[in-house]
Amino acid sequence: MTIVVGFVPSPEGEAALSAALTEAQRRQEPLHIVNSSRGDSLSDSRFASEPVLDEVRARLDSEGVVYEIEQLVRGHEASEELVEAADRVKASLLVIGLRRRTATGKLITGSQAQRILLDAHCPVLAVKASY
Repeated sequence: MTIVVGFVPSPEGEAALSAALTEAQRRQEPLHIVNSSRGDSLSDSRFASEPVLDEVRARLDSEGVVYEIEQLVRGHEASEELVEAADRVKASLLVIGLRRRTATGKLITGSQAQRILLDAHCPVLAVKASY
């Protein structure tokens, strides 16, 4: 079994990574980290740069966790990429970070988290960042 985590370079992404790391150590399972962009990775702040990924690798290496990092630029929504990755690796758990949004913001842009919660075929752990 594998734990899939959606990572973005933000407080929410860090919260998801921390929770996934804790679960990986507790369950003694590897991590599959997914970072994706719908388009141009140079202008998408959610697409992790190589220095950011180097920091993630160093952190996970120091914790002794088995992991792989997958970066995708295929024009799909993050929710689609995460659910697909969880299915592909037969995930035991999918971990996502949540951010605060106004009611209007949820109405206009929809909710990636809600799509993940509804579409995932494995348990989902949704965590909030502490500010």
